[in-house]
Amino acid sequence: MATAFDSYDLGGTRLSNRIVMAPMTRSRAYGPGTTATDLMADYYAQRASAGLIVTEGAQPSAVGQGYPNTPGIHTDEQVAAWRKVTSAVHEQGGVIFLQLMHTGRIGHPTLTGLEPTGPSAVAASGQVYTHEGPKDFVTPRELTEADIAETIADYAAAARNAVEAGFDGVELHGANGYLIHQFLAPNTNRRTDAWGGSPEKRTRFAVDVAKAVADAIGADKVGFRISPANPYNDIAETDTTELERTYTTLVDALAPLGLAYLHQMEAPGIRDLTTRLRKQWPGTYILNPFTGTEPTGPDELQLIEDGLADLIAYGALFLANPDLPARLAVGGPFNTPDLTTSFGGDHRGYTDYPTLA
Repeated sequence: MATAFDSYDLGGTRLSNRIVMAPMTRSRAYGPGTTATDLMADYYAQRASAGLIVTEGAQPSAVGQGYPNTPGIHTDEQVAAWRKVTSAVHEQGGVIFLQLMHTGRIGHPTLTGLEPTGPSAVAASGQVYTHEGPKDFVTPRELTEADIAETIADYAAAARNAVEAGFDGVELHGANGYLIHQFLAPNTNRRTDAWGGSPEKRTRFAVDVAKAVADAIGADKVGFRISPANPYNDIAETDTTELERTYTTLVDALAPLGLAYLHQMEAPGIRDLTTRLRKQWPGTYILNPFTGTEPTGPDELQLIEDGLADLIAYGALFLANPDLPARLAVGGPFNTPDLTTSFGGDHRGYTDYPTLA
């Protein structure tokens, strides 16, 4: 029976264990033109004992940026800067995928000088943090057919840039209320053309992005993240029948592509859907399980032995415990994350957490 500490073959790439560092936005890309920094290289290298690192979301285009100081992967300077990160991780024996995150309607013109875009002209409720402080979300510009084609091409180009920067692969962020998720959800996608109006049409953008990226760098280097029923960023997927139909349709369409993995961030109350999607998916299944107010911990490793997942993703504990696999192996103790330093700042709450040694 497989355990979390056994090695794993991910599309021909050997992982030293089955513990994944989940993608977490940290907003510390302080280099010119939102480029990665030496501090970011230190941060990821410290966590290279993960079987797989999935980085914070990187915007595939300028308009895809939704928060201050998040890194891009659409310029030569950004590619060069990321090489410092991938080299540092590889020197420590790690495997690292770059998450491609287009935030869609989540953002503000003051961040980029550009108008946010989305599947439909529907503003999110709430505010976004900017360099000028919190601002209300604006109504996004609805993507035209030409815009959609350009956006898909941006994802493919960003994936090629990621490989050039030394990443072992990319993860497409189809979760948490960002652009791909906005196409999937009925409250954010109100189109009546070929890109909306039914689960089959609402999943088209996600599938076409996955196909384009797989064609660009090889399907074995492409993962895909979902978060069914996650209300983050004003997403409403509340009709359980529609929810199940949407995500089973999506998984059916993605399955033949031969992607490296499907990565689910689990919302509360949907374990039955999680179980169904896991059985439906023919390849590697990564689960970031729902654990309530507590972070994912040692108990969730049992889900690998139970067969619900092939790999388990950890967020908050990896933020505060650079040597998390070693700590999980002995049951702790675990550093407590300082959430006041989650976004922005310097090395404090970023690279200064102690290891067991």
